[in-house]
Amino acid sequence: MSPPSPSSILAGRAFVRGKLQPVEIAIGEDGRILSVGKVRVGAPRHDVGDAVILPAATDLHVHFRDPGGPRDAEDLASGTVSAALGGVGLVGEMPNTSPPVTDVTALREKAARVRGRSAVDVLLYASPHGTRPLEPLAREAGAFKLYLSPTTGIEAPPGMDGVPELLERLSRLGLPLSVHAEDPAKFDGPPRPHDPEEWNGHRPVAAEEAALDVLDRAPKALRLHVAHVTTGRTAERIRKSGGSFEATPHHLLLSDRSGPDARFKVNPPLRPEADRAALWEEFRRGNVPCVASDHAPHPSSEKALPFDRAPSGVPGVETMLPLLLARVRAGELGLEVLLRAACDRPARWLGQPQGRIAIGHRAHLLVVDFRKRTYLSGRQLHSSCGWTPFEGCEAILPREHYRDGVRIVEEGEYVGAPTGKVVRPEYAPSRTNSPRGPVGPTDDL
Repeated sequence: MSPPSPSSILAGRAFVRGKLQPVEIAIGEDGRILSVGKVRVGAPRHDVGDAVILPAATDLHVHFRDPGGPRDAEDLASGTVSAALGGVGLVGEMPNTSPPVTDVTALREKAARVRGRSAVDVLLYASPHGTRPLEPLAREAGAFKLYLSPTTGIEAPPGMDGVPELLERLSRLGLPLSVHAEDPAKFDGPPRPHDPEEWNGHRPVAAEEAALDVLDRAPKALRLHVAHVTTGRTAERIRKSGGSFEATPHHLLLSDRSGPDARFKVNPPLRPEADRAALWEEFRRGNVPCVASDHAPHPSSEKALPFDRAPSGVPGVETMLPLLLARVRAGELGLEVLLRAACDRPARWLGQPQGRIAIGHRAHLLVVDFRKRTYLSGRQLHSSCGWTPFEGCEAILPREHYRDGVRIVEEGEYVGAPTGKVVRPEYAPSRTNSPRGPVGPTDDL
């Protein structure tokens, strides 16, 4: 039997086997990569010139506020277009919507909202709630998300005493589990914080560390992942234990003195500059396995409320990769480090065949021109909320974005159709996502 013929060929410099090199990528009718080599024939060929071909990113952690959120903040349609323009080909959508995704009915209703509206693929998280059976959810959800402290949409998280038993139940289901790791018993500080520095005092690093004390006792079979780690110290602790975790661009690039108002209010809080710098150093050295946006938009009107009444969260799915690509261009971050953290490891953690330029992977690809810089403006971004905490920061936006080999972004404009689908893990990688441990069938880029 003759090998399948490609439907298209993408040619240019690509990051393959640890370095940038000229290649031609043959893409099949099913949207998968057929071959990666020097010369390919038999299909229309697109040469990207001096630009670079990279795998699209996977954002493990977004909140699109759909259903139940204010339309002037976000919905699945606008949020996934923002993702596409920012170079993200798959998002992990969190369950703290209204209603929350705590049962199969809510999960199916949310999946129905994705179909025909999403620009990129979506993996839906479910939230374990009380004593409800988890097996029906596990058969249809893509992952679980556990909140250990109050946050938007989660007013009554499970008590810390009941967490070990819940982790044991979740460990028998085989799905990834992401945890918002803050112990509310450690919250302290001003009862009505007025700025990010006081917010950091109210929800201190001690709350993060106390939650890790509980998670350290999780069953070995559990595919555990800690969301939005905020300090170099906690990152090092999880890394040395062989666990999986993520850092966000706002915790990597902003501190509790980056701005005085609620646009810089997030959970967990922005930390002092020394903590931010230590986390960035861990990331720069390749010791942070995943980067995720924790995209959590709120209308400008809500962020303009007095600090103690304003909601927590910042938009970020469109800016996550471009901000970090600019750091690569500036020589502050290695391209290989970024691609592992933003593309390869997050996709593997969710059991998805993407995130690398490799045979058999889905052709979720970007074309990036490192010579073309821009400066971020909330008014020019595509989230409905219309603002960013990174106003004026340098970024490099993808010139083109391909989903299964089909161009959905051209010259920085969205030109696709809402063909994104709901996905679930296709394989179960190793439990650990440590930078020094196995993260899937192979760790080659």
